[in-house]
Amino acid sequence: MPTPSQNSATGSTVSQAAEKLGLRPITKQEETELRNCFPWGVYYLQNLEYRPQAVLCRGKLRTNPDAAYKTVRKNVEAEFGDRFFVIFQESFSGKPFFALVPNPYTQSRGKRLQDELTRPGLALALFVITLFTTTVVGATQIAGLSPEQVQSNPEALLRGLPYALALMAILGVHELGHYLVALYYKMRTTLPYFIPIPFFLGTFGAFIQMRSPVPNRKALFDVGIAGPVAGLLVALPLLFWGLAHSSPVPLTEESGLVNIQSLDPRFSLLLSVLSKWALGSQFMPDMAINLHPVAVAGYIGLVVTAFNLMPVGQLDGGHIIHAMFGQRTGAAIGQLSRLLMLVLAFLQPDLLLWAIILILLPVIDEPALNDVSELDNWRDFAGLLALTVLVSILLPVPGTLSQWLNF
Repeated sequence: MPTPSQNSATGSTVSQAAEKLGLRPITKQEETELRNCFPWGVYYLQNLEYRPQAVLCRGKLRTNPDAAYKTVRKNVEAEFGDRFFVIFQESFSGKPFFALVPNPYTQSRGKRLQDELTRPGLALALFVITLFTTTVVGATQIAGLSPEQVQSNPEALLRGLPYALALMAILGVHELGHYLVALYYKMRTTLPYFIPIPFFLGTFGAFIQMRSPVPNRKALFDVGIAGPVAGLLVALPLLFWGLAHSSPVPLTEESGLVNIQSLDPRFSLLLSVLSKWALGSQFMPDMAINLHPVAVAGYIGLVVTAFNLMPVGQLDGGHIIHAMFGQRTGAAIGQLSRLLMLVLAFLQPDLLLWAIILILLPVIDEPALNDVSELDNWRDFAGLLALTVLVSILLPVPGTLSQWLNF
């Protein structure tokens, strides 16, 4: 976790935006008003420290963190309106401190900026283009049609629709989960945007951008876990249906986790159990699976969910771990996860790209405004359950289970 002087804002974006707006520094009179915002029985204020874009307020916490933050924020808003973000974090020594950062999204500007964020025309255009590119990929690379066949008979593109619609449903619902929960917490965010490409999967996925700080660790957790949960609720039924309509094929040396014509699902506990459930006695120890197009989309959705659940940095899993254990512990878990994935990549070379991407990602997640208050037991349980799902996707089938289920 950065030092308080380095972490004087929720992120570089807020600091830069505030600097561009030229907000005036706090005056002597305002300093007196600020000190009055800290009741002695809530947070005993000992000293103020000034930074270029923040006022750090250090003292001793005398009540529970959630009550302290709500009280101080209410008092600051009563005195200064929407002029400041009120930040509550822990120093390296574990002592909670407050920081006041100029708010670049005041009420008038916030409405204008929100209007600029809401660009349904762009979202719709990207959706249509991505539907086309994924349909083309579905027809040519999944259904096996040649480009000449598609050009001579455009109706052949319809064979790519099952893959395209299933994949876009999974990716779209994932991002929609993030989007709706962010709106619930009144966070400024873009609409979900798809990224079309004319090769590979037909898309690089979808994304939203949040343009305002996360209010607390509860919101950070809820926004982070909403995407994977929503995506899995669509991906798992589609994957099961697709596996049930897939064809078992003999297991060969070419079978693996990237060969959709001869997929060996045994690298993943969850995928193996689903395959056995869907195919029953057809899925035997010497068999692989030729995936149905919908199963391909469900499989990709499962892989995307697993990657997003990795507890590293600003991935969904990184948000979840940060919210559960705090920023510093979350960063340590992220560092350990990257090393474990690197070790796993030596055992399963197809995971090397994952390991490289995780190594390149920042390990530290940005803090919430109230980054001190902890989660409730239900959210902690949900977070552990999400990590259990991640482990069930990444770890191979134990030999005893494979023998018991006869696959």
